[in-house]
Amino acid sequence: MARGDQLGRQWKIIRTLIASKQGKSVQRLASELACHPRTVYRDLEALQVAGFPVYTERQNNKSYWSLLDSAKHAIPIPFSIMELMALYFSRDMLKILKDTHFHDSLESLFQKVKATLPTDYLDYLKKIESSLQVGVKPYKDYSQFRETIDIINSAIHKRRQIQISYYAMSRKKTSHRLVDPYKLWFFDATFYMLAYCHRRKDVRLFAVERIKTLTQTKDSFEPPSEFDIESLLQDSFGAFIGDTLDVVVRFSAKIADYIQERTWHQSQVLEPQSDGSLVFKVKVAGLQAIKSWILGWGHHAVVLEPAALRQEILAEAEATLQQYGVS
Repeated sequence: MARGDQLGRQWKIIRTLIASKQGKSVQRLASELACHPRTVYRDLEALQVAGFPVYTERQNNKSYWSLLDSAKHAIPIPFSIMELMALYFSRDMLKILKDTHFHDSLESLFQKVKATLPTDYLDYLKKIESSLQVGVKPYKDYSQFRETIDIINSAIHKRRQIQISYYAMSRKKTSHRLVDPYKLWFFDATFYMLAYCHRRKDVRLFAVERIKTLTQTKDSFEPPSEFDIESLLQDSFGAFIGDTLDVVVRFSAKIADYIQERTWHQSQVLEPQSDGSLVFKVKVAGLQAIKSWILGWGHHAVVLEPAALRQEILAEAEATLQQYGVS
């Protein structure tokens, strides 16, 4: 019998005894759990060994199992095996946020959960830790931006404007901005601040690590009632806000299956071709991110539309040839 099935069944016994005022006989528990009475006896014994205050008493020549009343309100919230695995999985995924409040809070929650679990569940968690590993791709060290993230979070909740000096990577220049911070957005292992920029008179995305200085002001703001972050970012292929463009790419038969097995963008349309290739259509905001994505597939991806993106890809290919001394 699977270990997870046993633990799940024991939790059902605990929950049944919590809800029962008169207690339950082994036969009744076995009927409700659809298992043999001997299995229930073993589970009850295991629960007692694990420290649960489960006891039996005789009523009308029958034995009834109950939980001490004083313990019924102290029993931890039951977690299923999959819920515990999901919690551990998310904890491992957020290692990239180490030394930020987000990671610290999740780690604190995880430790509190562990403190409420019986011995059997703790043993199971140890098995999860030894058998489940989450791979993390290259990421940025956000521990050095902990204070920046905290100030932004505070300004968002208090609806306070902030003054920032921001380094624009594309222009290699630092500028000073007054912004209304709407939301922190974590995308592709990067923190962005979504904010209304008073200098540009528009909503902009600011990479947190490029904010050199920031100060929360005493001036408040009100986000526009019609503002919807989901609608604003739904066309983004990467971190970009702007007008949308139709992009059409043909992928070779060799990698068509790789493209089809994922959802790369919510607007994507896939059109398999008779030769095994695949035509990929998508409507996105900005071309820089999708250009990098297309280049990553090498000669297996050919841009059909728009002409401007096709020309940019061609220019990249020519520049690469020049780097290798091929003209």
